Amino acid sequence: MAEEEIRTNISDLKDDITRIEEDMTKKEANAEKEIEADWDSKIHDTKSNLDIAEADLKEAIEKADEWVSKRNRLTVEVKSLKKEHENLLKGKDKALKDKLNNIEKEKKSKIKAKEKDIATLEKKLEKLENEKLKQKLA
Repeated sequence: MAEEEIRTNISDLKDDITRIEEDMTKKEANAEKEIEADWDSKIHDTKSNLDIAEADLKEAIEKADEWVSKRNRLTVEVKSLKKEHENLLKGKDKALKDKLNNIEKEKKSKIKAKEKDIATLEKKLEKLENEKLKQKLA
């Protein structure tokens, strides 16, 4: 090969390298656009869904905290109301029992007084009957 031919080959190869570099630069630019077209919309959609899910999660945590707080408050309130209810039921039973006992005592007392009066009157009647009988016999 002659010197000129070698130089031409070197120049051609350098031109090929330049063309390859230009083609690769174009391919790189196209590849970037292609990848962006394929991936950016998916990334954007996923980011939107992520933002929505995070907001929903935050809201759910806040509501869960509210419900836990409400549960704790209501647990204490229910316990207190149950105790109060039981005490009222016991109080009612005791009040009724006491009232019935007092009525029974009053009844016995009044009946006893009446029976005493009856006994006294029966003695007077017996005494009068005995006197009448004595007068008839005499």
